Amino acid sequence: MKILEKTKNNMVLSFVVLAYGILFVTMPDKAMAAVGNSMYYVFEMLLIMPVVFILTSVIEAWVPKEVIINGFGEKAGFKGNVFAFLLGSFSAGPIYAAFPVCKMLLKKGASIGNIIIVLSTWAVIKVPMLANEAKFLGPKFMFLRWILTSISIFAMAFIISRFVKTEDMPKEAEEAEEGVNVNQDYCIGCGVCVDICPKVFYLEDKKAHVTDMVIVEPMKVKVRQAAKECPADAIGVSG
Repeated sequence: MKILEKTKNNMVLSFVVLAYGILFVTMPDKAMAAVGNSMYYVFEMLLIMPVVFILTSVIEAWVPKEVIINGFGEKAGFKGNVFAFLLGSFSAGPIYAAFPVCKMLLKKGASIGNIIIVLSTWAVIKVPMLANEAKFLGPKFMFLRWILTSISIFAMAFIISRFVKTEDMPKEAEEAEEGVNVNQDYCIGCGVCVDICPKVFYLEDKKAHVTDMVIVEPMKVKVRQAAKECPADAIGVSG
């Protein structure tokens, strides 16, 4: 039953494992090539994502929420669109590195439209990529593609923001009715919370969990510190 429950809670991972299993049985050579490609991206993520999480944590701690709201919020207007466009265009790293950054911006008050612009420009019109595109495909091709893609991005941001609202997005952490809760979908098992407050948090199966201990007021200080320093914003504290 425990295996079935874990499979249900990790459907995507279970599907990938099943697909690899079938591939190893039917086409072992292609399976080995697929594993090699997968490991390349895994190592790349291991190198990049810790830096991204540290960066987003620093920005979240040092950049006031009002700055994000004024620069990227609903009332920022076209100025916010331009800032989002520039942020995505001059960013570095693969597209999956943009998701924690956009999550932080959304949490601090950025609008859905500007999040779409950041993600889209990060993916398809980064400045370093434009230079390579012009080198291999020609400046005319690059310029026309950049113009049409930019128009499409702004149009997409406008349309999607009319249908998707901030309240529709997943919460940072699902808070329990009382006390502390760890969102298992967000937890990355880094152990920061355990280091800060081992009497309340513990690691099991590479995920943080909460003990059954009654949390008294002096201990809540450490619990709130753990929630604040959690790089994945997976800890909810109430009461």
